[in-house]
Amino acid sequence: MINLLFAGNEGVFDGILTCLLSICKRSAIREPFQIFVFTMELTRIKPEYKPISDGQIAFLQELITTYHQESKVIKVDVTALYEREFAGCPNESAYCSPYTLIRLFADLVEGIPDKLLYLDVDLLFNRDIALLYDTDITDYEYAAARDHYGKYLINPNYINAGVLLFNMKKVKETGLLKKARRLIQERKLTFADQSALIRSTTAKRMLPQKFNDQKFLHRHTVVRHFSRRLFYLPYPHTANIKQWQVSDVHRVFRYYVFDDILYDYIYLKKQYERQRSEGER
Repeated sequence: MINLLFAGNEGVFDGILTCLLSICKRSAIREPFQIFVFTMELTRIKPEYKPISDGQIAFLQELITTYHQESKVIKVDVTALYEREFAGCPNESAYCSPYTLIRLFADLVEGIPDKLLYLDVDLLFNRDIALLYDTDITDYEYAAARDHYGKYLINPNYINAGVLLFNMKKVKETGLLKKARRLIQERKLTFADQSALIRSTTAKRMLPQKFNDQKFLHRHTVVRHFSRRLFYLPYPHTANIKQWQVSDVHRVFRYYVFDDILYDYIYLKKQYERQRSEGER
């Protein structure tokens, strides 16, 4: 069993869909996937902060079973946990949405397995997921790759928390997530959950950059993370292009290696919208 974790509201559907497509199309599917999706209702902050819908989960379930019949997608509503732990905390209005904080509940949710791969939704796999998932983390709380900019500006081993391979047994032993939640509750942190995780870490395994390439795509890249990046031309500026913005992926990055994934995404997204429209009649 390969255990994955995503987190977000109904707006992350395109990201999860494209990411799962990339995993399935780039991997030899030898065993089923167990995919947890942490979500919550937080419309008291913004009207669009609605949980991922049951219809979206059902569509993802239908997709993943076409690759392995025993795979399953599990929706976990953590609204009550969030309100208990983080309501009104200094990081509720962090640089990213409050949904970035809810992966810190992984040790509190019943049924979470000992090995768990957390993934941001803005990434695509370029090679087999087993190259990452099979990493030995017996003696570590988690494995992660360096942050492309942070390794230069902050610390050579500053990690990017968009790809985290957790050893949940070790995490519970050291209290990693419990310590991180306490920091979130008490202090305003520059990068919120990422900062809290780094400051609470006892033992991590550093992964090669190919497992979380945030700026470039190489032949050996396993995970291409479409995070915000700096461009120097035609003038210095940042852009936050996501993989589901297919025209921009072609125009700006000139990536065509993911076209089989992205064209399937376009077809499936239209299929989902058609099913939703018919269901509302």
